[in-house]
Amino acid sequence: MIIYGVALLSICLLVGMLTGQLLGEVLGVSANVGGVGIAMLLLVLASSSKPFKSLTSGAAGSGIQFWSAMYIPIVVAMAAKQNVAAAVDGGVLALVAGVTAVVVSFALVPILSRIGNASQAKTSKSVDS
Repeated sequence: MIIYGVALLSICLLVGMLTGQLLGEVLGVSANVGGVGIAMLLLVLASSSKPFKSLTSGAAGSGIQFWSAMYIPIVVAMAAKQNVAAAVDGGVLALVAGVTAVVVSFALVPILSRIGNASQAKTSKSVDS
């Protein structure tokens, strides 16, 4: 049942956000420091721990697996939205830096792909010999 996945996700999110807020206060930053990341780690740990094994099997397990799989894209989308909003408020330099990082990343994809293919070719040749 997907509802158990939602319950586990919400508990992990609440604990993570509270922990991130407390960590921010301890560090003297008026922001949540890593709350969403802490929540994601808690979700991974909770869904693979022994006390929750009964929840992760059967129909309830499909809900937890669903939300575990959906959590990372949701977090990335939320972070991207915040980064874009901060870049727009930060001015032209922040926008240029963001666009440059994206363009460089896109340009590196074919290069990294060739490196990966070359690495695979070397390992398959050594296995064949």
